[in-house]
Parts: sequence; C-alpha cells; structure tokens
Amino acid sequence: MKKWVIMLAIVAAMAAPVLYKLNENMQKYEQFKNMPEPEFPVTVATLETAQWVPTIEAIGFVEPNQGVTLTTEVSGIIDRINFESGQTVRTGDVLLTLDSKVEVANLKSTQARLPAAEAKFKRYQGLFRQGSISKEALDEAEANFRSLQADVESLKASIDRRTIDAPFDGIVGLRNVYLGEYLQPGNEIVRLEDTSVMRLRFTIPQTDIAKITLGQQVDISVDAYPNTPFTGKISAIEPAVNFQSGLIQVQASIPNNHGQLRSGMFARANIILPTVEDQIVVDQTAINFALYGDNVFVLYEDEEGETRAKQQVVKVAERKGHIAHIVEGLKAGDRVVTSGQVRLSNKSKVRMVESDALNPPAELPQL
Repeated sequence: MKKWVIMLAIVAAMAAPVLYKLNENMQKYEQFKNMPEPEFPVTVATLETAQWVPTIEAIGFVEPNQGVTLTTEVSGIIDRINFESGQTVRTGDVLLTLDSKVEVANLKSTQARLPAAEAKFKRYQGLFRQGSISKEALDEAEANFRSLQADVESLKASIDRRTIDAPFDGIVGLRNVYLGEYLQPGNEIVRLEDTSVMRLRFTIPQTDIAKITLGQQVDISVDAYPNTPFTGKISAIEPAVNFQSGLIQVQASIPNNHGQLRSGMFARANIILPTVEDQIVVDQTAINFALYGDNVFVLYEDEEGETRAKQQVVKVAERKGHIAHIVEGLKAGDRVVTSGQVRLSNKSKVRMVESDALNPPAELPQL
C-alpha cells in the first residue's frame, strides 16, 4: 500500500510542472486569440493610364566624323613644323616638311635636261618623215624624252611625300615630334580629328531590328556632362547580324556644335520609339523584383469592409528612372502599395497613411 502511495506522489510531482506549463500556454493562447488583428500602415497610389515613350537602351563609344593619326611614308629630318598643339587646320594646310634638298636638286637637274630631249624628239620626228633617220633612232629619242618626263613626275611625288598636309578640316591634338628630329616611316606625328559631327557606334539585339529605322531619334548621355542631354539620329545600320552574338551594329550621328563630345567617350543611348497611349505606369518602389516573378501588393475590401492587401504578379516591360511600365497584372483604378510592403503577406490588414518619404527633395543635403 505504501508503495502505491509513494508512486502516486512521484507521478504527481513530475506532472505538476507539465500541467502548470500547459495551463500557462492555454492562457497565452486565449490572450492571443482575443487580441485584435494587426493593422500595417502603408502608402498607396491609385493607378491611372498614361502615355509611355518606349526606348531601346544601348551603350557605346563616341567616335569622330573623321579621325587619323598622321605619320610619314619616308624617313628624313624635320626642317619645318607649321602647327601648334590643339590648333584648328584646314584641308591642304602644310603641317610638317622633311628635308628634301637632295630631291629638289635632282628635280632641277632632270628638268634642265628635259627641253633638249623634247627638242631632239621633235626634230627626229621631222627627219623620220623625210626618210633621213631610221625608226630605231626616232624610238630611242622618244624613249629618252618620255623617261625624263617620268623622272620629273617621280621626283615631284617624292618631294610631296616629304610634306605632310591636313587631309581634312579638323583639330590637331598634342604634337609628338620636334624640329630637327629624324622621322622614320610609321612614327606618329599628331592626331587630327573632325569633331564637327560625332558618331556613336553601339549594338542592339537582332530582335529589335524591326523597331529601328534610318533617321530615328537617339537620346545620348555621357558621364562627363550628366546634366547635358545630346540628341542624334541613326545614320547607318550594319547589313549583317553577328551570328555568334546575335547583335547588330548601329551608328548614330550627333551634332557637336559646342565641342563638348570627344572621341573615346563612353555613352548611353536611348533609341526613341513611337509613343503608346493608355499604359499602366507605377513607381518602382511598389514592385518586389524576384527571380520567380515580379509582384506588387494590391488593396481590396473583404466581406466585412476591411482593407486588405494581396500579392499580384505583374510583367514589367521597361524601367525608366524611378518608374516602370507594366503590361500585365494591373489595370487602371487599382490601388497599389508603394511603401510598407516589407511586412505584408496575402490578406494582411492595412491602413493607408500619407507620407512624402518617397518624394525626392528639391535639393540634396550637403555633406
């Protein structure tokens, strides 16, 4: 009998903490059960249709209308330099000459023999018609005259090759040579560029070929002038698509009236497509971008008249600045959560509040 009493006492002692904990949990459950449903504050935007200007985004590098690094075909010593670094030059301006005293002397010597050879040839023509000389003598005189003429042209060309002219109007860069320096073929003298009109070469996917045409507007921005927009037009489209990448090269011409653009600049291009009407545009802060699909929280009224939020999958066609173009999943009149959606889940109860936290300030604070 005593053993059973002892065993019951032990069981009761062991069960007491469990029963106490169970009772405590039941009390907490009743408290949570009777607690009001949480209500999350959110900011909301009511969607309206708007115009949307679609674009094709691309990147590329600025090139000059014409550009060349001047060099020489022959070796020699520089005896005259007629330009300064950064100077504007015209077509045909003599920029640099190499010493050509020997070539000039040879030219004068050949030109001095030319009149006598011509006179001899003409005299032999008359004698041949009279039958006084053979055809061989006439041919020899003619060959000597023609040879001297060719020597004169060759020497003139040789002298011209020792003179470096500007092939087109433009601006020269930094001079890389000095007076009296010995130049060899291929040595760089100076860079000459025509920057009146600049060109931007970029690539787009072959799927966008049908959307572009010659003369189409292109908005261009460069990091050097972030607040200065540049506008150009498509001037050329490569006739072949790169079969390895599926890309096609496009070239746009950009007026450079103020000389701000320089060749080699990295640039971003937006090809402007025709405007479309009645489109849904939302702030990007309203969109949850995820690998499994983009979604937003849309408000609705439940059966009891409470405002709740539900996740809605959307299809984003294009993003521009702080807004996004939605082509599927939303319609005009929908109320979309723009902030506060981090704590939300499907059917969460929400409360609409006003906030200007998402509005950019007129002036950024100075550090």
